Amino acid sequence: MTKQTERPEALAPPRSPVRKRWWQRRSAKGALYALPVAVFVAVFFIAPLFLVGRMSAADWQLLTGDQGINFPENYQSINDNPLFWPAVGFTLKYTGIVVAVLLALSLLMALLVQEKRRGVGFIRTAYFLPTTLGLASASLLFWGFYSPQIGPIDQILQALGLTDEPISWLGSPNMALFSTVVLIVWRFAGFFMIILLVGLQSIPGEVYEAARQDGANRWQAFVHITLPLLRPSLGLVLILSVTGSLLAFDQFFILTKGGPDNSTVTVVQLVYREAFQRFDLGAAAAVSVLILLALLILNIAQFRALRKAD
Repeated sequence: MTKQTERPEALAPPRSPVRKRWWQRRSAKGALYALPVAVFVAVFFIAPLFLVGRMSAADWQLLTGDQGINFPENYQSINDNPLFWPAVGFTLKYTGIVVAVLLALSLLMALLVQEKRRGVGFIRTAYFLPTTLGLASASLLFWGFYSPQIGPIDQILQALGLTDEPISWLGSPNMALFSTVVLIVWRFAGFFMIILLVGLQSIPGEVYEAARQDGANRWQAFVHITLPLLRPSLGLVLILSVTGSLLAFDQFFILTKGGPDNSTVTVVQLVYREAFQRFDLGAAAAVSVLILLALLILNIAQFRALRKAD
C-alpha cells in the first residue's frame, strides 16, 4: 500500500490577504463621500451655533464687538423687554391660524386633484405655481396688491360696488394679520398639497374597494382609512408649517414692518431689532438661543406624538 503524497499547495502556508490602502476601504470611501456635506454642516451650522451661544453669554455690541462675559444678564434682560411677550403671543396666534388653515386647505386641494381626469394636470400645476415664487418676492407682490395707490384689489371691489372706499389692508392689527395669512396660504398651500397628494396616491386602492364591499360610505372611508394611512404625510406638513410659522420674518418685515403699533412683531423680528436697530448682538443671540430650544422641544414632542400614534 503506497503512501499518498500530499500536494505542494496543501503544504504551502496560507497566503495573507492583500491589505487595501485606507482610501480603498469601503468605510473610508463612505467617509470621503460624506466629507463635503460634513464640512458644509460644520461651517454653516455647527460653527455659527457655537458662535451664537458665545455671543449670548457676552456683552457683544455690533459696532464695538466682544466686551467680555456678562452671563446671565442677556437672558435676564429678555423678560424686561416690553416687546418680548407680545411678540411671543402674536407668533403663537399667527402659527395656530396658519397651521390650521394650511392643513385644511392643502388636504382639500389634494383630495380634489387625487383622481386622474381631464384637466387635473393643469389644476395641479396652477395650485403648485405660487410655490415657485420666493417668499420675499411674493410679499412684495402682495404689498403692491394691498396698496391703496397702485393695488388692483380696492379698485376691483369698488367697481363691483362691494366697498365705497379703499380698505386699509395693513392699517389695523387684525387686517394686517389677515392679509399676511392670505399671503402665506397662497404661497405654501400648493407645496403642502403635493406632499399630501403623494401620501394619498400611496394608499392601495384595494383598501377602499374592501371598505366599499363592507358597506362603508365616503365619509367613513375618509375617517377610518384615508386619515390614518395619511398620518405620516400630515405629520410632515404639521412639522414644516409649525416650524416655518414660528420663524416668520420676511412676510411681516416687508408687509407691515411690525406695525401698526408693534402689533405684528414676531420673535424673529425681535431678534432683528435687537441686533440691527439697538446693535446689541448679545441680547439678540440670547433670544435666538431661546427660540432654538423652544423649536427643539416642540419638534421632539411632535415626533414622539407621531410615533405613539403609529
